[in-house]
Amino acid sequence: MQEKPRIAAVLGPTASGKTALAVALAQAFDGEVVSADSMQIYEGMDIATAKPTAEEMAGVPHHLIGYVRPDEPYSLGRYLSDAGAAVEGILARGKLPILCGGTGLYLDTFLDNRDIGETGGDPAVRAELSALAAERGGAHLLSLLAECDPEAAASLHPNNLPRIIRALEICRTAGMTMTELQRRSRETRPRYACLRIGLTCRDRQVLYDRINRRVDRMFEQGLLVEARRFLGADTGTSAQAIGYKELFPCLRGEISLEEAAEALKQATRRYAKRQLTWFRKDGRIHWIYPDELGSEGALARAKTLLQSFLNGENLEKPALLDENPGKTRKIFC
Repeated sequence: MQEKPRIAAVLGPTASGKTALAVALAQAFDGEVVSADSMQIYEGMDIATAKPTAEEMAGVPHHLIGYVRPDEPYSLGRYLSDAGAAVEGILARGKLPILCGGTGLYLDTFLDNRDIGETGGDPAVRAELSALAAERGGAHLLSLLAECDPEAAASLHPNNLPRIIRALEICRTAGMTMTELQRRSRETRPRYACLRIGLTCRDRQVLYDRINRRVDRMFEQGLLVEARRFLGADTGTSAQAIGYKELFPCLRGEISLEEAAEALKQATRRYAKRQLTWFRKDGRIHWIYPDELGSEGALARAKTLLQSFLNGENLEKPALLDENPGKTRKIFC
């Protein structure tokens, strides 16, 4: 049986240092980076999404960044197609594809080759649910989803209206829940052998401090000016990006800049918690803690893992249980 192509993924919560690590690994192993971030795909949304700058990319080719208009519909299916094309192109050039990002749904669906398939979508049902969302809000729709698919509801945030609406649409039209659909899709075989490297901080407060400093830098870089361009714009999902919706009340004169900054920091910390909740369910992730190892030690650990993997070692499951956050210690209270 022909061996699957080997690729890598650097994942974890926001502000954990994923981009820097992915770039360093790409430089060391002749690789290219493929973004797995559901908001960095949009044009013009640079500061709020912490899109890597040319300096941060350090000459390493990056794919799936800033190529979709903010008012353009984008789906998981399109990401799977775009990421597949990017990865195949990198492999064809004889280089190492390194996925990098914190959108767990994108990463898991792509790496596990899950077949999202057609599930009897109904535009009328979708329109009805969209109207209900506009009238009652995302929290109400999420409560409806909890009644028919509690597992899916538990993994979604009230602001993630497209996924909530899609899950409800599946419940009503496909004769199964989204959770069941995803379970069936896991029976497909992955196209690639992938080393999953997770990056986070052992100490919760260290990660919080990194998030707070990042938000402060965003304001210094002009986040308020960037957010103003999207105020009142009909840009669908992209307008829900953390970094804009928290500032809109400030731009409308409803709260102070200080209050908006604190709201953004809090929202980002909560997002990091949700990301870790998603990722720590995956026992295949090799977790690295820069707050314990230091940045150089973390890079050395990642290089060792990747070199062993590329040499043919089977690193599907970490040797140490403690590498999986939440297994032996609780990262977030």
